[in-house]
Amino acid sequence: MKPIYLDHAATTPIHPEVIEAMMPAMEEVYGNPSSVHHFGRKARQMVDEARRTAARSINAKEKEIIFTSGGTEADNLALIGTAFANKHRGKHVITTTLEHHATLHAAEHLEKQGFSVTYLSVKENGQIDTSELKEALSEETILVSIMTVNNETGIIQPVKEIGMILKEHQAYFHTDAVQAYGLLELDVEELGVDLLTASSHKINGPKGVGFLYVREGVSITSLQHGGQQERKKRPGTENLAGVRGFHKAIELAIREKQQRWNKYEEYKQVFLGRLKDNNVTFSVNGGDSKSVPAIVNLSFPGTNVEALLTNFDLSGVAASSGSACTAGSVEPSHVLSAMYGKNDDRTINSIRFSFGSANTVENVIEAADRIASIVERLTRR
Repeated sequence: MKPIYLDHAATTPIHPEVIEAMMPAMEEVYGNPSSVHHFGRKARQMVDEARRTAARSINAKEKEIIFTSGGTEADNLALIGTAFANKHRGKHVITTTLEHHATLHAAEHLEKQGFSVTYLSVKENGQIDTSELKEALSEETILVSIMTVNNETGIIQPVKEIGMILKEHQAYFHTDAVQAYGLLELDVEELGVDLLTASSHKINGPKGVGFLYVREGVSITSLQHGGQQERKKRPGTENLAGVRGFHKAIELAIREKQQRWNKYEEYKQVFLGRLKDNNVTFSVNGGDSKSVPAIVNLSFPGTNVEALLTNFDLSGVAASSGSACTAGSVEPSHVLSAMYGKNDDRTINSIRFSFGSANTVENVIEAADRIASIVERLTRR
């Protein structure tokens, strides 16, 4: 039985062209990008080319891109670095209850450092109420962090509207765009964002590299100490091979953006249709909310996450959940708890399926058939 991968929101297979592009950075261009000699200059050129491509992909300036070790570091630098650098203007931060833990845990750290944090609630459709954001803003607010696309549900937040609300406010606007990058059009000028996070391994690039866009003029404090790399914001010798791979992955994602969107939409509709054909009882978390086609989060009444994931894995289907499974217990998904309440069954019977380059229409259909058989068996009375 051939395994089927439906967990692209967790990570994606590296594109063959990305691997090919990385090879020279490992075999030939081995200099330190900070060295002034020939070997270093060749490495620096490689980093600079990647930075230009990353900047163009979001309509930013080259000097506004800081390469990091991934989305988590970028989120931490955006929240903690910006808060610390601007605490003289206020010590209030706003985020939401459904952010990725890279943001939530950074916000919790800020609370321990004397900052106050407002966690905006979300409606059952998975989106924030912008009127609540307006009410939460104060003269002390220095940063608002709201993700573009939720990693568990795929639901899109009204980022452009949020940018307009903050246009005349002192608060900087950060968005975690990890699940949006490569699928949605992200123009930092049009969206009105001051900081934006992206990650390589979500777009068929290598793990261990990402970037943080920091608008020119935004004050941000480095969280690390060492060299002068990345405009003194992120010291340490650059991950040259990773940056090179990210560069190629960005080029491919931008070139194939519409094609990928259409393909993932087809997979999603085929998947849901096949489940219905098999008479599976399920509901889509977030309902008809605007979302990316690559992610769909389904509730299966009468089941539980632990049994579902275990049986899916045994049948060769890879999927995931926001629920943290431990021996004999399941901690409800914080995202679905924010949407529906902590005691709602959907928080412990829901699975995230995410589509990508490892899929075909045929293996999506096969996965749906395997899932249907498992759900039928688990709910049999």
